Amino acid sequence: MKVRYFVKIIGVFIILFLSNCTVKPVQSKENFKIKVDTLVYFDELRERKIPVAIYHPENPKNDNNIPIIFSHGWGENAGGDYFRYSYLTEYLASKGYFVVSIQHELPTDEMLPMQGDFKITRRPNWEGGVQNMSYVLNKIKKDFPKYNYDKLALIGHSNGGDMTVLFAHKYPKLVKRIISMDNRRMPLPRTAKPKIFTLRSNDYPADAGVLPNEIEIKRYDIEISYTNINHGNMDNDATIEERKFITEKILEFLKK
Repeated sequence: MKVRYFVKIIGVFIILFLSNCTVKPVQSKENFKIKVDTLVYFDELRERKIPVAIYHPENPKNDNNIPIIFSHGWGENAGGDYFRYSYLTEYLASKGYFVVSIQHELPTDEMLPMQGDFKITRRPNWEGGVQNMSYVLNKIKKDFPKYNYDKLALIGHSNGGDMTVLFAHKYPKLVKRIISMDNRRMPLPRTAKPKIFTLRSNDYPADAGVLPNEIEIKRYDIEISYTNINHGNMDNDATIEERKFITEKILEFLKK
């Protein structure tokens, strides 16, 4: 009897101890299975095809309902550039994001100017990119209405980064966050809304005035990450280590 009573007492103490313990949930690091859909929009006003690739979780239950529009760097009008950042677009989709990657330049387009003041000579190309993004945004709002477009994020690399930044200048109320992967020509907006993050390469400097100074960084809470990655290695040419760095930095910013 004494042994049985002793066991009961010990059991009560264990229950009381456990009831006062706080068990912290472990945050899942799972990557969801993804699906990639391709389609071609047609802007009747400009009589222009706009190919897009849409990356999203295979199971709709894994959606976080946050849309992202991605703009590639210039690929000499060869086409297929909207697939050249699949390490990033697939990764973001595996984390629940709805990612729409746009093919901007078509084989019939004029080549990107390589002379003159690029803020002037390349402006028509960037304006065309902004028109593509605006058209696609309006289409996906109608075709995929469940997503939270108040949290729209834009990501762009190089020339696509200049398009992304220009879009933020023209339509700041449509965007929650922008991420420039080493754009070099179009000055980043000096504003707290949308939120701004830029990854910088180690080999190509930005033009004067593109990046904010220290006072502007603090005033507008702009985030800049200087890297050891070459400008041309931010697409699928990135090494495993470079991909890990880029994806983690971008995801970290998106979650803030």
